[in-house]
Amino acid sequence: MLELLLCSSLTLLPDFLYRRFVQGKRLGREITLYSVWYELRYGIVGCLLLTVLLITTIFYFHPSTRNAISYFRTIPILPEKMGRVEEVFVGLNERVTTGQKLFTLDASDEEAELETAKKRVAEVDAAIVLAGKQLKVAEAQVIEARSAYQQAVDELATRTEIRARNADTVSQREIERLQNIVDGRLGGVAAAEASVEAARAQIDVSLPAQKETALASLKLAEVELQKMTISASMDGSMEQFTLRPGDFVNPMIRPAGLLIPSSAGTLAIHAGFGQIESQVIRPGMAAEVVCQSKPFQIIPMVVTDVQHFIASGQLRPTELLVDPSQNVPPGTLIVMLEPMFEGGMEGITPGSNCIANAYTSNHERLQDPSLGSLQRFGLHAIDTVGMVHAILLRIQALVMPIQTLVLKGH
Repeated sequence: MLELLLCSSLTLLPDFLYRRFVQGKRLGREITLYSVWYELRYGIVGCLLLTVLLITTIFYFHPSTRNAISYFRTIPILPEKMGRVEEVFVGLNERVTTGQKLFTLDASDEEAELETAKKRVAEVDAAIVLAGKQLKVAEAQVIEARSAYQQAVDELATRTEIRARNADTVSQREIERLQNIVDGRLGGVAAAEASVEAARAQIDVSLPAQKETALASLKLAEVELQKMTISASMDGSMEQFTLRPGDFVNPMIRPAGLLIPSSAGTLAIHAGFGQIESQVIRPGMAAEVVCQSKPFQIIPMVVTDVQHFIASGQLRPTELLVDPSQNVPPGTLIVMLEPMFEGGMEGITPGSNCIANAYTSNHERLQDPSLGSLQRFGLHAIDTVGMVHAILLRIQALVMPIQTLVLKGH
């Protein structure tokens, strides 16, 4: 209607003024209800054509949409393991901070695992002490074996020297027996030294590895025990949190509640514009929104991102072929709008439905000296007609409460 009134002032009104004051034709005489088409046909046709052209220009270069929502993320409160609720620390709709405890589950099994892991660490520590004692025993056995070996060597040397002086004094059989004893004592020395190396290897390699394994099991048990205490991952408000001690929680069935972040719905608005406007909307464009939760406030916004795909075209492979004729209605171009000034969305309820306008600006293109006069006029005209959409948005902001409360009865 606003476009029609504007165009009629440029076409129909001049045509009427010409008929009235130049040709002398008067309303109710020459210009009647039956002759208005014949008398004002040029103005009427021009008005209709200019109105269609203006509406097309406005809606293409300055798109508008009612599909704008301040989306926000909800965080389901889910424990990593199922269990029975033991204690609840917060209530419904209570505000929480990062790291604050929400509730705990029965941790009898996890506490037992933790105690077992601690005993395993203590057991390995005791084994390390015992291995140290065994090392000292093995070292003493090496000294003893070397002493016995040296004694056998000395005995063999003495008997060999005596036989060399007098062969009848010591028999060859005795010399062979002593040689076997020396060989046996030498093997005993090697065995004792091997026991020392084994004890050292156990102290330096085996037992430390066992202790690392026991410590890892202890850490795992501590982590599993910590999982029994569920804490808030960020600042926010608890919603639908009705847990009570004794309730059984299963993460595969339903969450224990929802955590709404404090910054939910205050950072950006996602608007769905028509696909035909994908050639116009670009990051950096100025925009305005008005939301139902705050109808009399126009919020200056800026386009920060444009989604480069349409949600209605997504495909999930199934056992059936996809028929485009059975597809959902054409999807929209998702555009992210952020407040132009800090705190611009204060007072807007998260999830509120909004009306959004985006405005094309040719200011940078108009700085090009190579543009012709006709091009400059066209770009100026495109930027100027955006005021019509801005006025319409403000009218919508004024009548929004009447439409919602009176006409729709909501």
